[in-house]
Amino acid sequence: MRRTSGDGSFLRSLNEVAVLRALRETGTPTLAEVARAAQLSRATTEVIMDSLQRNGWVVEAGAVADGQRGRPARRYTFRAAAAHVAGVAIGGSGVAAMVADLDGDVVGRAVEHLSPELSAADRLTAVQRVLEHAAGEADVPLSRLASVGVGTTGVIDNQGRVLKSVALSDWSGVDLQAELASRLPVPVQVENDMRLAVLAEHWRGAACEHDNVLYLHTGRRIGLGLLFDGVPYRGSHAAAGELGGHPNSRWAAFQHVMDYAMAADPGELRAPSQAALFAMRRAAAGEEKAAAAFEAFARALAEGLVSLVTPLDPDLVVIGGSLAQTGEHLTEPIRSLLGEVCLYPPDVKVSELGGDAVGMGAVRLALDHAEPVLFASLSSASAASVSAEAPSGASPAA
Repeated sequence: MRRTSGDGSFLRSLNEVAVLRALRETGTPTLAEVARAAQLSRATTEVIMDSLQRNGWVVEAGAVADGQRGRPARRYTFRAAAAHVAGVAIGGSGVAAMVADLDGDVVGRAVEHLSPELSAADRLTAVQRVLEHAAGEADVPLSRLASVGVGTTGVIDNQGRVLKSVALSDWSGVDLQAELASRLPVPVQVENDMRLAVLAEHWRGAACEHDNVLYLHTGRRIGLGLLFDGVPYRGSHAAAGELGGHPNSRWAAFQHVMDYAMAADPGELRAPSQAALFAMRRAAAGEEKAAAAFEAFARALAEGLVSLVTPLDPDLVVIGGSLAQTGEHLTEPIRSLLGEVCLYPPDVKVSELGGDAVGMGAVRLALDHAEPVLFASLSSASAASVSAEAPSGASPAA
C-alpha cells in the first residue's frame, strides 16, 4: 500500500521523538549511538539530527577520537534551554516560583511571604507577581513558558479546583486552574502539594530508587504524599494525604516537645514544628531534658507512622518539611521502631529537596504536560523545514 503524506509526517514525528529521547537518555552520544538507541538507520538519524539542529533542539558537543582512522566522531547533546517551564508552590506561609529548562534545572526563582488570611483574589495576584519575578530572573518572557505547574494545599480535583482547604482562608471553592489560566498566557496544571512533593523526591530526591513511598510533611501542618508503583496516589476523592480537620491539627507526638518548650522558655509561643526544632537544638547542646523530650517525640511520631506503614507497605519513608533538618536525630528512632514492629520495615530518610520539594514537583508536572506539546510543535517545524528544502514534487524524508 502506498504511503500517504500524512503517514510520512506521523512516522517522522515518531522518529524525531525517538531521537530526542535517545539524546536525553545517553548524554552526549555520537550519531551512530543515537541511531542504535533510537533503532533507526544512520541515514534517517542524520536527516532528523540536521533538522533538530536547525530548529534549536540539538547542539553539537564536539568531536571525540574513537581509535579508528578518519575524522573524529561528532557528538551531540539535547539543548535543554530550547524551552522552559515553571513550578509554583502555594502554601500557608506564601508563594514560591521557579523557572526551569527542559532538563529540570532551575534557572530563576522568586518567593513572597504571605499571610494565611489573605483573600483568594490577593493570593492569585501574588502568584502572578511571583511567577513574573522568577521568569524575569531567568530572562525568559512569561509568554514563552511552555507550561506552568502549580502545587497547593487542599483537596484538588481533576480540573484543578480547590474543593477544600483548611490551611488557607478563602481558598476552598477556588477554581484555581481556571483562574490562573485566565491571568497567565501559558497552559496551567494544578495538583495537591503533597502529591507533587513525593513526585519530586522520586524524580530528583531521596526516593529516586524507590517506587512505593510514604512522604511525611512536618511543618506548620502534617501532610502525607503517597507514591504507589511510581505514581502519586490521589484516592477516591482526591483527598489522599490530607490529614486533620482544622488548621491547627497535629499528631499527639508533638505534645512532648510542646510541653518541654513551654517549660524551658515560657515567654515564647511556638508552633509544634518550632518546638521540635527548639528541643533538638537544646538536645544537641547536651541538655538531657531536651534530649528526652525529642526522643519521646520521635518515637511517638514513629508509632503514628506504624498505622500507615503496616497496611501500605512502602519501601521508603521520607521526612520532609521543616523537620527534615533534624536528620538522623529524627530518622534513627523512627527507623528503629519500624524495624521492631513492621513485617517489612521500610528505610527512613530525610528529604533531599527540603523546601523546594513542592516547587520541583510542580516543575515535573509542567514538564509532563509540556513535552508532548513541544514535541508536536517540533515535528511541525521540522516537517516544514524539510518540505521547504525538498525539490518540488519530492516527498520529504521520514
